[in-house]
Amino acid sequence: MKAIGYIRVSTERQADEGVSLEAQKARIAAWCAANEYELVAVHVDAGISGKSMDKRQGLQQAMATIKKDMALVVYSLSRLARSTKDTIAISEQLEKSGADLVSLSERIDTTGAAGKMLFRMMAVLNEFERDVISERTTAALAHKKAIGEKYAPVPFGYSEVEGRLVAVESEALVVAEIMKKRQAGATLQAIAEHLNGRGISGKQGGRWYASTVRCILQRKAA
Repeated sequence: MKAIGYIRVSTERQADEGVSLEAQKARIAAWCAANEYELVAVHVDAGISGKSMDKRQGLQQAMATIKKDMALVVYSLSRLARSTKDTIAISEQLEKSGADLVSLSERIDTTGAAGKMLFRMMAVLNEFERDVISERTTAALAHKKAIGEKYAPVPFGYSEVEGRLVAVESEALVVAEIMKKRQAGATLQAIAEHLNGRGISGKQGGRWYASTVRCILQRKAA
């Protein structure tokens, strides 16, 4: 029997907390050895969110490689997908190919009816957990913003003093200029070039780009 491994991390912090790519690969290899599967390939998505399967080249390669009587082995369902829709779509694609899915953390394999049922239940719970975390994070950030506490990297126009954002007058004047030019119809790129031409540095001392200007305008509009 042959197996294809798939591993993913979305952030460097995640890798430091025990689910690194190396740790996932080692677990998959150990399972294959214990269950007499030949691990023919391991496909990787590094630093990529699991919210959508469309942008994950490693996953797409794994799904294209899997064949009948093979198994797709993952460390956990959260590494495979973060939405019920994508998880079920992957399951159905594997079923059409005559392949199985094995998730080590949840001890799931789809070779039997019970495994398929548990897989679908875990997919729903996995999406529910993600949504709850998202709601809590959004609420916490909104509260910090409302009371003036730092809730993200310190934005242009402010400095951090004892965990609170304090306006920087010189930068605030630049922000006001950006807004005035934008209201007058200037493009984001034109504003960035104007600031660079005047020798005004960004928050970290770097150049201005259209994306930098956009972030400032979006923050002021929020």
